[in-house]
Amino acid sequence: MKHHLDWSSYETAGQGDAYAGIPATGGDFAKAVAVCISDKLCQRTPKGVMCPSFRATDDAAHSPGGRVVVLKAALNGEFGDDAFADPRLAAAMELCVGCKGCKRECANQVDMAAIKIEYQAQVNALKGVPHRDRLIAGLPGLLRYRRVMGGLIRWRNRASWLARAGEFIFGIAAKRILPEPAVAPYAAPRSCVESAAGDRDVILFIDTFAMHFEPEIARAAHQVLTAAGYRVITLRAAADDEPGRALCCGRTWLSLGQVDAARREARRLHAALRPALASGIPIVGLEPSCILSLRDDHLKLGLGEEAVALSKQVYLFEEFIAREHDRKRFDLEFKPLPRGKTLVHGHCHQKAVGAMKSLRKVLRLIPEFEFEFIEASCCGMAGSFGLEAEHADISMRMAELDLLPALRAAPDAAILANGFSCRHQIREGVARDPIHVALLLRDAIDTRGQTC
Repeated sequence: MKHHLDWSSYETAGQGDAYAGIPATGGDFAKAVAVCISDKLCQRTPKGVMCPSFRATDDAAHSPGGRVVVLKAALNGEFGDDAFADPRLAAAMELCVGCKGCKRECANQVDMAAIKIEYQAQVNALKGVPHRDRLIAGLPGLLRYRRVMGGLIRWRNRASWLARAGEFIFGIAAKRILPEPAVAPYAAPRSCVESAAGDRDVILFIDTFAMHFEPEIARAAHQVLTAAGYRVITLRAAADDEPGRALCCGRTWLSLGQVDAARREARRLHAALRPALASGIPIVGLEPSCILSLRDDHLKLGLGEEAVALSKQVYLFEEFIAREHDRKRFDLEFKPLPRGKTLVHGHCHQKAVGAMKSLRKVLRLIPEFEFEFIEASCCGMAGSFGLEAEHADISMRMAELDLLPALRAAPDAAILANGFSCRHQIREGVARDPIHVALLLRDAIDTRGQTC
């Protein structure tokens, strides 16, 4: 079996354990599957992320443990030579949304999100990449033609016949609204902080979605960091790279099993980051799925020590502020905000790596700020999952388990959600507009005494 991801970290998994049940084929990938100990924790519904598809269906087959049973059968040869093309395996893996909840909450940290990527890559190698997956994964590149793309998306959203045609041709749910690009992409302002190179420098990584869809979030992050005395350097592609295209972590390709394309994007990003990695400048980003891909998924792309160095040097916006505040380096004063309680929904990947602690610390920097974290699993959008015609209904069922009822129970509360797909799901689910923490902190800056 040719692996598309690097599973060498599982080389010694299960050794000396008579009950490991490692499948006969699959090498280190089989060992990653076999770390499941069948304790059925993933088939319970306590507080946490795991497992959105099981919670929505109440079917053990759609839990990580249920998927492991089928994966083991496939790797043991029970489904024949082309096991990854078998419909039984497809049915088991279909509703995994890659939330990473099992990697944190499972007793043995089954990484079903990564297993799903490998599975999809194997299917793509056997059957080819579907047109819809090529279209969605290629969005970061297509946005070079943002005027055309923006016009087509807006036309599709307003013309029901075109939405129905899109569902028939590509399988994109006609009843779902597609995110529309902003009028103009993000353009970095000149920093007003004058300091020697390396002294309070920070690299701001503007992902595809902040660049093209919600540039006000990137502007807010730049403003907050600048007001706190950092020299903000906006990460740009190398001079000989593709002009007009945002740097990308490769997440859109990776989540749909297009690993080679994701690896190319990762290398492009690493090339732009090489000077920062050499000098140790912190790299700060805004989108949880992007930044946490750099800390986790990139380590399975076979990119060497550069990927390891990046994983230790990259932070979510709120993680960086919390770290700097703990080190007595972030002393920006905030003012109370004229709002009531704010409900906070965490992106699954934030929860999976424990990043919600940093968000709580940062929110407490705002005087008299009242907030409440929503106890909910995945919002159900999960990248493109909720836009897919066959998954649109189950996507909303996931949202209706906890998230949307909690929002409806507090109709006057503001909503904070740092994930791009989470905000999109909330807008459709309850017709309210969530904000990113960067916008909140920008609004709370005490401008008295500020010179820029």
